[in-house]
This record gives sequence, structure tokens and C-alpha cells, in this order.
Amino acid sequence: MIVTVIGVAGALAVAALLGVSDAPNAAAALLAARTGSYTAVAAWSLAWHVAGGLLAGIAVARTVVEMVHVGAPASVPVLAAASITSVGFTWATTRRGLPTSASVGLVGGLAGAGLAAGGVGAVEWGGLAGVRPVGVLGVLIGILLAPFLAAGAAGLVDQLARRVAVRLPRSSRRELHGGLWLASAAVAVADGTNDGQKAMGLLAVVVSGTGTLAGGIAPWERVSCALILAAFTVLGGRRVVARVSRGLARGGAVDDLAAQCASAGVILAAAAVGLPLSTSTVVTSSMVGAGVSARRRHVRWAGVLRIFVAWAVTVPACGVVAAGAYEVLRRFP
Repeated sequence: MIVTVIGVAGALAVAALLGVSDAPNAAAALLAARTGSYTAVAAWSLAWHVAGGLLAGIAVARTVVEMVHVGAPASVPVLAAASITSVGFTWATTRRGLPTSASVGLVGGLAGAGLAAGGVGAVEWGGLAGVRPVGVLGVLIGILLAPFLAAGAAGLVDQLARRVAVRLPRSSRRELHGGLWLASAAVAVADGTNDGQKAMGLLAVVVSGTGTLAGGIAPWERVSCALILAAFTVLGGRRVVARVSRGLARGGAVDDLAAQCASAGVILAAAAVGLPLSTSTVVTSSMVGAGVSARRRHVRWAGVLRIFVAWAVTVPACGVVAAGAYEVLRRFP
């Protein structure tokens, strides 16, 4: 019972941390373009994140919980250890304003706790089953490729958008700001469908105690995670929004619109195939891609490098800590 309570708290904390670390990136472009106050932007983002969470399926949730196969008795301490490790690591890094990802930390935590619980065979290392990512390697491959795909897509969209915008009268270019609000909503919905499912899957398996997601996700579990994710986007994400909107690239409304459109497309496609992406990875890469498309000196490469270094150490660090956390939790009644 103690471990179950810790597991439930850990799953809800993952939703909160995803709200702090990943979800705020959906609002970054709006602030970068100075289209509204932080309060207005945050309220807009909150509403669409809730919508995305409520509309989400279970493909991403299934991918997350199927990374480890340790049986029902060990599944709760494994998921609890991975959750609290991801939360602790992300909390420590986001306090410094770094857009590190609780999603990446969760992958490392699941792998480490799974190894501690059942050895190498207990972890679904996987790869790709067609277009669907399977296991730790499948998710990491997707997370690794997503930034390049997002940056390339944003660069192409930016080039096309600039060719169209240059032919428009100056007065009509204000409509770009309206498009930016819509694109930001699309990113928020996409993030709700992707990030929201991660916490929902963890919560559903911990509560059921079966070690699988065969019973699906209950309505109360879906609503709880969606609301927590959205609320913490507003309550705790301002630092990350500031880092992303001002710390990576300087661009205009066209660049910001291109980045948001590319981000929404990549995240929605990932949710459709069950890939638990890092929204911070996708959005920051899209903004860099659009910035490079406009002019390379618009990108603050030192900031980009700092973020990627943080991502690189997340998986092994969380793996080691989660293994230790599992050894402690499995001794609880």
C-alpha cells in the first residue's frame, strides 16, 4: 500500500513536471513574437493542453509502460522509482532554467529500475516494429531523430512562408499573429495528447496493480492528469518559456509561425504511432531550424549546446538513481 501511494503520487508528479518542463514550450513562440502578455498566453495554453489530454488515446501510454516486463508484484515499485527519479532530476534542472525533459528522464528511470528488478531480460530494449517504436531503444531513436526532423521541417516551412509573406501587403502581415495563436494551440493540443498519456499510463498501471495497461485508462485518471499537466504549465513553466523564447534564436513572426507549425506536426505524428516525444526537444529544435533558415547568426549556439549536453546526461543519470530507488522501494510493505 505504501508503494502504491508513492506510485500514484509519482505519476501525478510526472504530469506536474511535464507541465513545468515540457508543456510551456508550446507558449514560447507567442512570447517570442510579443503577441500578448504572459497571463493571456498561459491561459490560452492551459485550455488547449486540457483539450489535448482529454482527447488523447493510449498508444503513447502503452509504449511507456511496456518498456519493462517485471510482473505484477514488481511493476508498482519499478514505475514508482522511475517516476520519482524523473521528477527529481527534472525539478533540479528546471530550477536553473534548462528545458530538460521529464520524458527523457522517465525513459532512463524505467530502464534503470527495470534492470534492478529483473536484469537485462526485464527491459524491453526493442527498436522499431514497422513505424511504431518499441522499448527503450525505439523511444530513444525517436527522441534522437525528432529534433533533426523538427528543425528540417521548420526550415522548409519557414522558407515557404517567407516567399508568401514577402508578396503580402504590410497591413495584412498582422494576420500572421493570429495564425501564430492557432499554431500555438495546435502545439498545446499535440503536447496534451503526448505528454498527458505518459502520466496517465503510469497512473493506470499503478492503480490497477496488474502490471499492464489491458484495462485501459479510466476517465478520472485521464481528467486528473490532463488538469495537473495544464495547471502546472501556468504555475511553474515561466522560466522555461523565457529560456526558449529568448535564449535560442531571434526571429520574426514568420519564423515563429513556421516553428510552431512544424512542432505541432511532429508531435501529433509521434502520438499517432505511440512515440513519447519530448516537447521541449521538438519545439527548441524547430525554433533553431527556423532561425538557421533565416540567418545562422540568429541562433545562439551556446544555448543550444548547453541544452543538448543536459539531455545527453539525463538517461544514464536517471537510470542509476532509479535503480537505487527501486532497491529502497521494494523493501516497503
